[in-house]
Amino acid sequence: MPSTFHSIETAKRSLFTQTAALNTTGHNIANANTEGYTRQTVKMRASIPMEAYGINRSNVPGQLGTGVEFDAIERIREKFLDSQYRGENTELGSWTIRSNTLDKLQQIMNEPSDTGIRKVLDNFYKSWSDLSKDPESVTARTIVKENALALTDAMNHMSKQLSNLSADLTSNVEAKSSELQSYVNSIADLNQSITKIEGLGDNANDLRDQRDLIVDKISKIVNVTVTDTDQGYNVNMGGQALVTGFAPTTGINGAFLQAAFASNDLQGGEIHGMIISRDQFVADYTAQMDNLANTLANGDISVTLPKGSVLPEGTVLNGVTYTGTSRTLQSDLTVTVKGLNGLHQLGYTQEDKDANGNMVAGKPFFVASDNGGTITAGNITLNTAIVDNPNAIAASLRVTGTAPTEELVKGNNTLASLMSNLKLNNFTSVSTGNKATIDSFFSSMIGQLGIEAQEATRQTQNSTALVSQVETMRQSVSGVSLDEEMSNMIKFQHAYSAAARFMTTFDQLLDKLINSTGVVGR
Repeated sequence: MPSTFHSIETAKRSLFTQTAALNTTGHNIANANTEGYTRQTVKMRASIPMEAYGINRSNVPGQLGTGVEFDAIERIREKFLDSQYRGENTELGSWTIRSNTLDKLQQIMNEPSDTGIRKVLDNFYKSWSDLSKDPESVTARTIVKENALALTDAMNHMSKQLSNLSADLTSNVEAKSSELQSYVNSIADLNQSITKIEGLGDNANDLRDQRDLIVDKISKIVNVTVTDTDQGYNVNMGGQALVTGFAPTTGINGAFLQAAFASNDLQGGEIHGMIISRDQFVADYTAQMDNLANTLANGDISVTLPKGSVLPEGTVLNGVTYTGTSRTLQSDLTVTVKGLNGLHQLGYTQEDKDANGNMVAGKPFFVASDNGGTITAGNITLNTAIVDNPNAIAASLRVTGTAPTEELVKGNNTLASLMSNLKLNNFTSVSTGNKATIDSFFSSMIGQLGIEAQEATRQTQNSTALVSQVETMRQSVSGVSLDEEMSNMIKFQHAYSAAARFMTTFDQLLDKLINSTGVVGR
């Protein structure tokens, strides 16, 4: 049998439950724009009815309900969508960095333009062509010198920009590793707090939201997998543990992440994109520019020396040493020389004769600024002898007489013409052995960069669309809808008002029972 105050207790339960529902609705509304917030709901259920099955059960028919109660306040969240979002977010992080790096590389290459390497090369070859028209002109020689300096300066500057970009990426890896370490520490702390709270029987909804938001942010930095355990989230990057219960991994830095990349544990995220950008993209284009510079200076080229050309004393070509009268070619001679430097050393300058009375042969045109090292885009420079004296530029292949009365044939432009035609000559790449013109080598590099940048942009756009799609699906489940919350608020408000009215009604019944019955005969 129910007690006299059974309905008062039923009304009280309803008031408490609807109040909790209203408070939760208000909490949802307040956090409608909070990053990472998951909407919450009160799990209501009918309380245990009367009477329970047993030997002392009364004969009153039916089970009388005892009202409503709530046993939890839960988040509405779908783990599958979380996992899918983090996977796509990892891809987006990697491709975004790669796309940004390739965009920067395109800005460094600056092609096609009127100020890029190709234009400087064209000006360099043109200056040789102009010198061939007036080989004794100091002005024309000075223009060759200045265009050569412009070419080396452009290569030096581009190499420095590539080096700076590589250093920036390394710095960014270190910065991101510090950010990752901070997130890992936070997850371990939240694991401990959540475990303590939920050990008392409550759901730590807001703390769980904070933890999930941090995992989402980590997924943009590195690839992660999450396992929910009794001690909270275990977070792994491939086979590398980042968080195990209450214990975070320490010592996360650039070397740690580089090792993870090498072991294939690091497979995505912004740091993955940075390492690929630095060690593949920037390193590749730096190597290609170094090869371009060295090939221009020292790559094998085939040239035809015209009949009547006089080679400098002691010149060795095709295994033959030219000395004395054999220096004068009796017919056209096709030879292979070591790039622009090798060709320049076959000609004669307008400097004074050497100690033996011979005309001075050309010196290596390009040298390494580090005195004898391998020529690269970063150290290529014009020979200081030419910088100091434009007359050290060789333009002629003809002399008359023999030492010590040997004289330069004035106005001979044979070497200057050969130099200007190098624009069309195939060079043998110093590093790969491939044959092409210098322009073709450079064009191939620019074409490769354009295709890689286009692909990275496409992948970034695809990843952005996928992340947006999954996030939309996730928000449809976990996000706060103000229209829905307003509807719930009205529903819970009416339920509360009805419960209060029910309590008032039963209070009136009890008042009638207690104060207005059994008074006959008083």
